[in-house]
Amino acid sequence: MVGGVVVGQVVLEGFHAVKHALRFGARVRSVVVLDRDGALGLARSHAPDLVGEFERRAEVVGADEFVRRVGRTHPTGVAGIAERPAEPVDPVPPAPLVLLDNPRNLGNLGAVIRVAAGLGAGGVASLGDVDPWHPNVLRGSAGLHFALPVRRLGGVDEVVGRVVAFDAGGVDLRDRRIPDDAVLAFGSERHGLSDAVRARADLVVSLPMRPRVSSYNLTTSVAMALYHWDLFRRASRPVQ
Repeated sequence: MVGGVVVGQVVLEGFHAVKHALRFGARVRSVVVLDRDGALGLARSHAPDLVGEFERRAEVVGADEFVRRVGRTHPTGVAGIAERPAEPVDPVPPAPLVLLDNPRNLGNLGAVIRVAAGLGAGGVASLGDVDPWHPNVLRGSAGLHFALPVRRLGGVDEVVGRVVAFDAGGVDLRDRRIPDDAVLAFGSERHGLSDAVRARADLVVSLPMRPRVSSYNLTTSVAMALYHWDLFRRASRPVQ
């Protein structure tokens, strides 16, 4: 047990994290609330599909017990404990996999998972020593780790598929289409792509950028890439 949480379990901080975990099939072991009526009010206004789940699961605790179980308080007065899922076994997802090359900012990593889930990516994988299931990353994703596979790879040799790497020196993304089975590789916030990932890349592309603008935020870059993929995928479908 670490900080009141059993190893292999993760803390869901806040109503929205619990909501997303429940919606995407997480094994939520407990839901603690400071105010039952307040929690149910949030469910009715923000997740009417889960009102019954919150009615059944909500356990009212005091402020001290909330902090003891969760590790900190939360403005919504809602939190949960869920099992961390097993590592995914399918190496080639049906939609692009987002590969983060040695990310350093935990909040950015969580935000990438959130936008990847929203745009239907096949998963998020990372290289380096940062645990993508770190509590700060979970906080940034608002519980959307459970909406798609999230894992850390042991090295670039574990990357399977056609790698499309993003770098300012690449060809313009607008001139290319991203296949569904692509691996979209993004470098770290400070140092960019590593030599190993750059060498592994089958194609290097750049995001459109106005002159004198130096860079985009990592999450913005991932969102632009996935939106480009989804836009052209939809455009290629036959008209019904």
